[in-house]
Amino acid sequence: MNLKEVLVVIPARKGSKGIPGKNKKLLNGKPLIAYTIEAALGIFEKEQICISTDDEDIVQLAESYGISVPFLRPEEISTDTAGSQEVLIHAYEFYREKGFDAAVVCLLQATSPFRTTKHISEATNAYSTDCDMLVSVVESKANPYFNLMEENAKGFLSKSKIGDYKTRQEAPKVYELNGAIYFITIQSLLSQPISSFSKIRKYVMSTESSVDLDVPADWVYAEFLCNNGVNYK
Repeated sequence: MNLKEVLVVIPARKGSKGIPGKNKKLLNGKPLIAYTIEAALGIFEKEQICISTDDEDIVQLAESYGISVPFLRPEEISTDTAGSQEVLIHAYEFYREKGFDAAVVCLLQATSPFRTTKHISEATNAYSTDCDMLVSVVESKANPYFNLMEENAKGFLSKSKIGDYKTRQEAPKVYELNGAIYFITIQSLLSQPISSFSKIRKYVMSTESSVDLDVPADWVYAEFLCNNGVNYK
């Protein structure tokens, strides 16, 4: 991958129901979004980083890192129901009109504070142009061959996937998207819904580095990790 052809998008809208104001809320003394900005700056140029926000406070925070924020995200894609694809396409088209026609968009969500520059760098090495998208994942403890169940028409539970495995370790590995890193090929982004992508590669991260802040309990856990010097590698 040519890093110069990557547009990095960090979404940070004002509203948040799960953790109000979370993108600028202090985690271990630092605004949450600052963790992602610092990780991105470790590998990409400032001019490649797009902070997609409708929050003037976030704009000021980004500018304190030397990142220019050339637009405020339109209201119609700043709602609870707006999807990531709409946000990414808006950012891509804005920067293309300004002369930066990216080949790949890198989505870094601010809710993953323990995703580091090292993780992003390793993910770039795992990405290849023959895929629609590369996503960061964590190995799931819940396994459809072993302990995930579905209710059938008669009201009885059965394993989600058939397999005669005595332990979870024997069952095929399954992976959970952790929301930390997405590298998406522009051609795929513009041609089909992300949910329809079929050529998806993975980059595996540790459980600790995969913490995603969605509800207050997640925040408490993140503070615990910060205060106990956990290694997020």
